[in-house]
Amino acid sequence: IMNPPCGRCSKPVYPTEKINCLDKYWHKGCFSCEVCKMALSMTNYKGFEKKPYCSMHYPKTSFTIVTDTPENLRLKQQTMLNSQALYKEDFEKSKGKGFSVVADTPEMQRLKKTQDQISNIKYHEEFEKSKVRSDAPPPENRQDEQPANPERCIQPAGQVLPATVAPPGGGRRFQALYSYTATEADEVSLQEGDLILDVEPIDEGWMFGCNQRTGQKGMLPANYVRPV
Repeated sequence: IMNPPCGRCSKPVYPTEKINCLDKYWHKGCFSCEVCKMALSMTNYKGFEKKPYCSMHYPKTSFTIVTDTPENLRLKQQTMLNSQALYKEDFEKSKGKGFSVVADTPEMQRLKKTQDQISNIKYHEEFEKSKVRSDAPPPENRQDEQPANPERCIQPAGQVLPATVAPPGGGRRFQALYSYTATEADEVSLQEGDLILDVEPIDEGWMFGCNQRTGQKGMLPANYVRPV
């Protein structure tokens, strides 16, 4: 009996290595995906026009080859980043906390910058909401809010008020334990030792205050400062 030719290499197929599939005979080693050449078996192949494919490259079910253009890959990645940002935001809301800077990994920092516009808007939204939230400190820890006094934030560089003298008009004071570089337009940069005036807690992760050295007002990470 003459041995039939292989569907891939056309050489004779002997009974010991014969696979009979898709109306053809194949060497076991020749029965592979048309696209990626991955070795296939009778249990995992998909046939199309009498040719074998792996499930990834089967023309009827996967559009991977067609759609994975650089533009589509970029869109896919952007969508993924968006969903990660929204997940982070939802997670923060569910906890009622700000996003701790200590937990910020380089990956999250990069994500934060990628989502600059989104997070900027959300920060402002959250900040506005936080003004009417009920999780402020109890009254005994919070002094009555005073009208802003411009003199508090125009001390000459290098001049630090003695810790024992409260600034005019009250308000809580903190000192920076570490340097911090602002990553958003509404944040304040810190240098170790900076004095922060008129501090108001926003939530467990963030505060609002005025850097006496620079005169800048804005948000700062709570775990970078300590009360004085």
